[in-house]
Amino acid sequence: MAFNRLREEGYELLTMDHQPEQLTDLNSLPINLITINQLKEMISNTIDQEIKKAMLAKNNAQLRGLRAIKAALLLAKTEKGSSEEITEETELKILQKLIKQRRESADIYKQQNREDLYQVEEEEIEVIGQFLPKQLDRAEVAAIIEGVIKQSGATSVKDMGKVMGMANAALAGKADGKLIAEIVKEKLA
Repeated sequence: MAFNRLREEGYELLTMDHQPEQLTDLNSLPINLITINQLKEMISNTIDQEIKKAMLAKNNAQLRGLRAIKAALLLAKTEKGSSEEITEETELKILQKLIKQRRESADIYKQQNREDLYQVEEEEIEVIGQFLPKQLDRAEVAAIIEGVIKQSGATSVKDMGKVMGMANAALAGKADGKLIAEIVKEKLA
């Protein structure tokens, strides 16, 4: 989510792998370094700042989507048995879940001829989608799945579970699970 955006802007993460003596003169480094804790604060601050902007602009669609993200992340943080920090993978899964829920609702509203409610769901999908990495198209997903099938040595539909596990790991956050399953079935049939 925000990790990719920060990397695109030229930031690198300062992790425990870096020795303090190697970082005596940070000004001489060609990259911007930030710590993991700063990054976590930046993600929540980014969402909070976007909420403030949406409130000031009176952009209700943006506001609904951002509040949904914030609520889902807070719920995941406070969930029983969860660690204090939410990983990037967990954030991606949460965002994908939010989009999936809204797509299902939008489909139902469309079938029931409720264009007003359908439009609300579509607006929220657009807002939440801004925080996900770029989704791959069908051809790109198919190419990656072909590589996974070759790597796993799968030959029939019986191997679908193994291929799906590897494909979901390779395409985490970049493609919808339904699309992945559909292409894996086609390739193994």
